[in-house]
Amino acid sequence: MKIAVATDGQLVAQHFGRCPEYTLAEISDGKLQSKTVIPNPGHEPGFLPGYLANLGVDCIIAGGMGPRAQQLFSQHRIQTIVGVTGEVDRAIQDYIAGQLQAGESLCDHPHGGHGDGHGSGGCRHK
Repeated sequence: MKIAVATDGQLVAQHFGRCPEYTLAEISDGKLQSKTVIPNPGHEPGFLPGYLANLGVDCIIAGGMGPRAQQLFSQHRIQTIVGVTGEVDRAIQDYIAGQLQAGESLCDHPHGGHGDGHGSGGCRHK
């Protein structure tokens, strides 16, 4: 399984689309196998779900994401977890341990065309 954590420095970014980078974590047999940081290729409506799906991502973790974006990820069979705060490495470890807590979306900007930004989801473990 591969997860992508919206990343801002060492922290989980507030908004998946506007973060500077993503931390990709490959998880197998309940352990972190590899971790890579990639730059955000840009925030165009509808682009990131396909881009991350092409990288093999199964789940994205972020502080915030609008419901329209969550729907687009779902169409690509990518689960979303929002409302996550703190250090990226802690979020990855909590995810592996089945202890990652989702909450309300933390987006701090007007949502215009992509909904009210509230909601949460859970990833399926493979």
